[in-house]
Amino acid sequence: MRLLLLLLLLGAWTIPGGRGDRAPLTATAPELDDEEKFSAHMPAHLRCDACRAVAYQMWQHLTKAETKLHTLDSGGRGKLSESVYTDVLDQSCSQTWQGYGVGEVDQVKRLMGPGLNKGPEPSISVIIMGAPWPTRLSKTCFHYLGEFGEDQIYESHQQGQGALEALLCGGPRGACSEEAPVTRAEL
Repeated sequence: MRLLLLLLLLGAWTIPGGRGDRAPLTATAPELDDEEKFSAHMPAHLRCDACRAVAYQMWQHLTKAETKLHTLDSGGRGKLSESVYTDVLDQSCSQTWQGYGVGEVDQVKRLMGPGLNKGPEPSISVIIMGAPWPTRLSKTCFHYLGEFGEDQIYESHQQGQGALEALLCGGPRGACSEEAPVTRAEL
């Protein structure tokens, strides 16, 4: 009986359509350059992804806070007071950002994590997570809070997730613009 079971298991590896005729899946970690490894700032080629991640997290945190309210607006969501949305936005920037890292998609390094998966997923990939990405994302988030202010960010959030992403990342000088500056002057 055991011999028959062993032969059946071994045979499964050679049956057409079984696992035995598939090419092995391999993945390698992306090779990070010095800027990606050591810079305190988000590398220029990852700023659009970082902006989209920040917009997604702000939208998620604000939406979650709105659903906890009992007074709903005509859209079915609660309207947050200024003090509440200011705190929520601060919390969204102060979070751990542990779900984010860098991987390669079609030989291009991309920031990966919640809110960033658009398009077909690779069958297998390696993502480098942890330091320095959480710190960089937090700094990026606080940068947008300072640049646009909580009031303008919350107003855009109320218009929808796309409007918030357009505010933070769009425009002629936005991180996702073709004309976005790729160099950063250090102070």
